[in-house]
Amino acid sequence: MQAKIETIDYSASKINFLTLIGNYFKSNAGILIAFVLMCVVLSILSPAFLTGSNILNVLRQISTNANLALGMTLVIIICGIDLSCGSILAVAGTLAAGLITFNHMPVGWAVLVGIAVGTGLGLFNGTVIAKTGIPPFVVTLAMMTMARGFAYVYTGGLPVRTLNDSFNVIGNGYLGPIPLPVIYTTILYIGVMLLLYRTKFGRYVYAVGGNREAARFSGINIMRVEIVVFALIGFLASLSGVVLCARMFSGQPTVGNGFEMDAIAAVVLGGTSFSGGSGTIGGTIIGVLVIGVLNNGLNLLNVSSFWQLIVKGAVILLAVYIDTLKKKSGKK
Repeated sequence: MQAKIETIDYSASKINFLTLIGNYFKSNAGILIAFVLMCVVLSILSPAFLTGSNILNVLRQISTNANLALGMTLVIIICGIDLSCGSILAVAGTLAAGLITFNHMPVGWAVLVGIAVGTGLGLFNGTVIAKTGIPPFVVTLAMMTMARGFAYVYTGGLPVRTLNDSFNVIGNGYLGPIPLPVIYTTILYIGVMLLLYRTKFGRYVYAVGGNREAARFSGINIMRVEIVVFALIGFLASLSGVVLCARMFSGQPTVGNGFEMDAIAAVVLGGTSFSGGSGTIGGTIIGVLVIGVLNNGLNLLNVSSFWQLIVKGAVILLAVYIDTLKKKSGKK
C-alpha cells in the first residue's frame, strides 16, 4: 500500500498573497500617491531628506505616534475616541523614571510598574465607559486632565533625570542598524494585526463598531470589547511613555501634549471612519508615515512649529472631509 503524499499548491498561495497586496494598494491608492508626492517634493527642497540617517531618524521619531495610532485605530473602529493617551504616556514615563532615580528600584520592575499603571488607567477608562454609558470623549477628557495632573504632582513639575544605562538603552539602543523603538513598534503591529484579523475578538471589534444593536443580539459582550480595547491603548501608551523616557534620558511631565491629535490624524488619514466599523492597520501605517514625514520635512525646511500646528489641523480636516465624501458616494 503506497502512502499518500500531500502536496502544497504554492502557486495558489502566491496568487492569494499578490491579491492581498493588490487590494491593499487599491484601497489606499489616494493616500499612497499623496505620500509619494510629498516625499518627492521634500527630497527636492531638502537634500538631507532622503539620507539614510534621516530615514532612520524618521522611523525612530514616528514609533511613538505609531504605537498610539495602533491603539487609536481599535478605539475609533468601535466608534470611540481616546484623548488621554498622551497624558497616560507621560504618567508611565515619569513614574518609571522616578522609581529608578528616587527609589532605586531595579530597571525591570520600574518598567513593569510604569506600564502596569498606564494599562490600569486605560482599563479604568474602558470600565467607566462600558458600565456607565458616559461618552468616551468625556471620560477620556477627564482622564487626560487627571493623568497630566498626577505627572506634575509626582515630579513636582520638573523633569526626572535617568542616568541608568540599562534603562536608557531601551530607547537609544540598536539591533544591528535598526533602532530598538522601531523593533518594538514592528512587533506590536504584527501582534495587533493577528489579534484583529485572526481572532474572534477582532471580528467582535468590527461588529461592535458597525452596529452595536446587531452585535448585542448576536451575543457579543460589548462591555468586554470596550474594556479590552481601552486597556490595550493604555498599554500601548504606557509602553511608549517608558521607551520615550529612556530615549530622552528623563521623565518629563509635559511630554505627550498633543500626541493624541497626531494619533487621531494618522488613523483618519489611514481611512478609519469616525462612524466606526471600518478601518485597517495597514491604512494606519500609511497615515503614521504621512504625519511623520510631514513633521520631519517641515523641520528640515525650518518651518515654525506654530505653522506646523496649522498644517496638521488642516490635514485632519481634509481627511475627515474625504471620509464624508466616501460615505456619501457609498450611499448613492
